[in-house]
Amino acid sequence: MQLQRAVDDFIVYLAAERAYSPHTVKAYRTDCLSLLSYADEVGLGGADGASGDASTTGSGGSSSVQSLSLEFLRDWLWQGSRQGLSKTTLARRSATARSLTAWVKRQGLMPTDVGTRLKSPKTDTSLPRVVTEPQMREIFASLERRVIADEPQSVRDVAIVEVLYASGIRVSELVGLDVSDLDLGRQTMRVTGKGSKERVVPFGAPAADALAAYLADGHIGALFLGARGARLSTRAVYRIVATLLGSLDGSGQAGPHVLRHTAATHLLDGGADLRIVQELLGHASMGTTQIYTHVSVERLRSSYAQAHPRA
Repeated sequence: MQLQRAVDDFIVYLAAERAYSPHTVKAYRTDCLSLLSYADEVGLGGADGASGDASTTGSGGSSSVQSLSLEFLRDWLWQGSRQGLSKTTLARRSATARSLTAWVKRQGLMPTDVGTRLKSPKTDTSLPRVVTEPQMREIFASLERRVIADEPQSVRDVAIVEVLYASGIRVSELVGLDVSDLDLGRQTMRVTGKGSKERVVPFGAPAADALAAYLADGHIGALFLGARGARLSTRAVYRIVATLLGSLDGSGQAGPHVLRHTAATHLLDGGADLRIVQELLGHASMGTTQIYTHVSVERLRSSYAQAHPRA
C-alpha cells in the first residue's frame, strides 16, 4: 500500500474510531504531512522496494508503507532538529510516528512495528503559570467594576471566569456547554471532554450566582453566546482571559489554560486529593495531574525562601 493512502486511512481512524478532537487530529495530520514530504525528499522506496523519484509527487505518493524503517523515522526527526524545531514538537512527532507504525502493524500492512524503539527527546520541563489568590481577587474586582459600569457582556464574562476558575475545565469544554448541561441547584455541570467522554464537574456558590445572573434573561441552547447570538468561540474566550491576565504582574502564559492550572494548584494547596483533582480535570493519566504537585512544591519552596530567616 502507498504511504499516502495509509496515512489517510490512519487519520480517518483517529477521527472516527478513536474519536479524537479536531484539534488533536489536526496535529496528527500536520506531523504525517511532514513525514510524507520527507519521504518524497529522500526518495523512500516505492511498492517494489526500489527508490522512488522525489520529483514525481509532493505527498508521499511514490512511497510504500513497506519502506518505512526505524532509520527513516530517526532521520526525519533529525531533520526537524536541524531545522530548529523545539523538543516539544519533536516529541510530538515521535509519538505520532509510533502511533502510525503501531496502527500499520495492526492492519497487517507490515510484519513488525518499526517505530517501537523510536525514542522521544526529553522535553524541557517548565512549570505552568499559576495566578495567586490575591491576583484572582484582583481579577474578580476588575470584572465587578465592569458590571457596575454596565459594560456590554460584562455579566457573561464574570460567569465565564468564575466557571473556568471554579471547575478547571478546558476552554473547549466551556464553549461546548449548553444551558441544559447545568444543574444550578446541585452546583454541577455535565462536561464533554476529550474523546467525547462525559463527566460531572462541581462548581462553587460564586460561580452559581454568576451563572444565575447571566441566565436571568432565560436564553436556551448554547450557554455562552457572542455578541451576535451564536455560540462563543474559544478564540473569544482567549481574548477575554488574556486581557485580564495581561493587567497582572508577572509574565508567561495568558490564556484560559492558566485558569485551569490555577484551579488545580489551588485545590491541591487547599488539601484536595490528587485523584479527585484528576477526575475534576478529566485527565486520563495520573501523571498528567502530577505536574500540579510540582507547582505546589515550588510555591512552598518560594514561600519558605522568602519567609524563613535561615532559608
